Amino acid sequence: MTATATLAPPATRPVAPGSSRRRRGRGIRSLPARIALGLVVPVLFIAFWHLGRELQLELPFGIRMGYLPYPADVAVTLWDFAFGGLRDDAFSTTLWQHLGASALRVGAGFGLATLIAVPVGVLMGRFYVMDSLFDPFINLIRPIPATAWVPLVALLIGIGDQATIFLITLSAFFPIVLGAASGTRQVPERLVEAARMLGTTRAAVLWRVMVPAAAPAIVNGLRVGLGLAWVILVLGESTGVNEGLGATITLARDIVRTDLIVAGMIVIGLSGFLSDRLLSLVLRLLVGRRPVFQKGARG
Repeated sequence: MTATATLAPPATRPVAPGSSRRRRGRGIRSLPARIALGLVVPVLFIAFWHLGRELQLELPFGIRMGYLPYPADVAVTLWDFAFGGLRDDAFSTTLWQHLGASALRVGAGFGLATLIAVPVGVLMGRFYVMDSLFDPFINLIRPIPATAWVPLVALLIGIGDQATIFLITLSAFFPIVLGAASGTRQVPERLVEAARMLGTTRAAVLWRVMVPAAAPAIVNGLRVGLGLAWVILVLGESTGVNEGLGATITLARDIVRTDLIVAGMIVIGLSGFLSDRLLSLVLRLLVGRRPVFQKGARG
């Protein structure tokens, strides 16, 4: 009688949920692949833009693409706006002058909003009394659109740089303060207790424990606030400002230069994108290796 050996199935290693998806996504995480993927949607958008202009398409909400300039005309205007030599009109080579003026206003408004909002948000997140004092007022003022502030600001401050910077500061303040408050509330109390046991003072706990621990939420609020600063720029520069991208767009609207309007919009979009990347780089340098930029697992 012979014994029959039973072969056990080979041992398999458990597969973590989503690991296969992450493996499939590794091939597209190189810089050239990301750049190539990032160009797909803009290229398709420009192709649709050209086709819609050529065929005079009318989209939902009454959008008539026949009134748009051709993408090629916008490219010519954008080049002339920056370097001249193509149209040689009053706007030739003035891009850097307008961009510099707008960047200074955005930087001033965003910097002022950050200096005020981060301390207030940390105090709101840490102390119940501060939260009770400021939260109702902030959430009462926050839904008021910036356009509603323009007439009042014109009466109280006037028109020009100060009014524009005020509108930018006001708009950027709310996402920053809410991000700082939300992040501070989520800091584990054990971190605070450990710091107090080591002899850290109450004031030092705020800036050495609370702020670093709440950094991810603060960073997110800063990035949203910076984006809103560029959004409000056109509104602020449309009233009594002679230099700036918003002033250029407003003037182009008055003289029916749709190609210049779109060129100004493109410059604002690129400026917002680059300033966001610059802010992210500066924050990474400030916090070192601390993981303040949260990334989910994406395939």
